[in-house]
Amino acid sequence: MSKLSTFQGQWHGRPAGELRASCEVRIQTAPVLAFLISLLASGCAFSQAANQLTPVQQKIAQQKQRLTSDNVEQRRDALMQLGAIKHPEASRAAATGLNDPDPIVRVTAAHAITSLPGSEAVPLLVPQLKDKSEFVRREMASALGETRSRSAVQPLTEVLASDKEVSVRTAAAVALGEIGDEAAVPALARTISGVSPAKKSKKREDDFVVRSAAQSLGKIRSRAGVEVLLAALTDETNSPDVRRAAAEALGLIGDPSATTALQKSVSASDPYLSAAAKEALRRLRLAKN
Repeated sequence: MSKLSTFQGQWHGRPAGELRASCEVRIQTAPVLAFLISLLASGCAFSQAANQLTPVQQKIAQQKQRLTSDNVEQRRDALMQLGAIKHPEASRAAATGLNDPDPIVRVTAAHAITSLPGSEAVPLLVPQLKDKSEFVRREMASALGETRSRSAVQPLTEVLASDKEVSVRTAAAVALGEIGDEAAVPALARTISGVSPAKKSKKREDDFVVRSAAQSLGKIRSRAGVEVLLAALTDETNSPDVRRAAAEALGLIGDPSATTALQKSVSASDPYLSAAAKEALRRLRLAKN
């Protein structure tokens, strides 16, 4: 018996309605099968695209996915992982964390984007210097120092002069030293001397801020800072910490005009100041040779 005869025999005697219903089922199933085939093809294409990513790109993609987590520690750890990659693309992925609702995540993001060129990182960080959180502002200033970008000098000097919190001003002073640009010298000098036209209060600046400013002048090594450092060193009303920082900075700058003041400081009652003055004089002698 032929296949056609067999098929015809199977349907012989069946009601026309049953035959029509069976055909309709087959017709309705066809689009579903087509959709499933299309979905499978898309999945294969996605898998192939994923396989084409470099190992670094795969790591970045994994951490970007974790940044969408509702868990703060998951997002924070993802940013730490992105920062550890030390790659501009990883830093660009981490930049979204700067707008996170949690301060610790914003701070982690700030330190994770420093693999970006300064021209990219600084514009991302500067707006965060206005954050309501003292902790966030302090760490943003620190991150700007990590960029070593000259474009960060102006916003940092503004923070140094105007932020209400000691920790933030101190971080700004330190960051300016890390950048090492001479453009920061006037602002640092004003911080040490306490003379600033923009400052309404005559209250003396906190020692932590002054000491950090002196240390940064030493890192910048500009002779434009010698005068204010000499004044800080010889002013006995200053704390020993400030005077010691001034002596160390003068030694780093290496200007011979500091010799007399440093020699007098060798006999200071504070042994640490005396030791700092001796070391600074040694540096001056080496600078001559």
